[in-house]
Amino acid sequence: MSDAAQPTAAEVRAAADAVKTALDRHLEAVERRTGDDDPAVYDAFNALAAAAEVYDELLYDRYDEVTPFEIPGADDSMPPYAGPEEPHAVSVLIRRDYAVVEPPRLLAQAQRLADLDPEGHDSAAVAVVGASVHAALGVLFGEYEADEIASRHKEFGLEEGDSTLWVSAVEELPEPGEWLGAPFDEADPSLVVCRFDVSAVFDEDEDDADRDPEASVAERA
Repeated sequence: MSDAAQPTAAEVRAAADAVKTALDRHLEAVERRTGDDDPAVYDAFNALAAAAEVYDELLYDRYDEVTPFEIPGADDSMPPYAGPEEPHAVSVLIRRDYAVVEPPRLLAQAQRLADLDPEGHDSAAVAVVGASVHAALGVLFGEYEADEIASRHKEFGLEEGDSTLWVSAVEELPEPGEWLGAPFDEADPSLVVCRFDVSAVFDEDEDDADRDPEASVAERA
């Protein structure tokens, strides 16, 4: 960073003062908390995390120094649980990312499936499945359940990326077909009972080298 772009000493000092203020407010919120999921504590936590992040960045830019703080950011946290105390139903939301790393393998597997059961797949898809990754994916995911693809992804020329599973509480099951037009629009983090994330980023933490890469948010309902 050039000298012209560096923050001033006064800006770093102001950021440090902001951390002190946020720390005091966080302690006050904790002292006055009304329950385990007090939104005032949650808001104060996020404000402290944001202030600490700004201070850490300015301190590094100005003095090439870092803080010993490692406060999870807002993207790594969940809001207080606001769902029913006694859920009568749950909604399970799953996202799994894959990279197509071996297209020939994917195409060959999809062609094999199409040849075994040509009537069980869309005729237009079958006609181009051997040359179209798009069509091959349609055949593959139409044939196998998502869990089976996850366990056999290498056979299909896929490489796993990040994945997450949210278990959300609901009062009652929606009516049949109610959400099919927009299945993920109603995802609400405040209704999540528990969450499971898998990511290679967990493996990059040397302090947690022996931990299972699957991390769970504690059950909150």
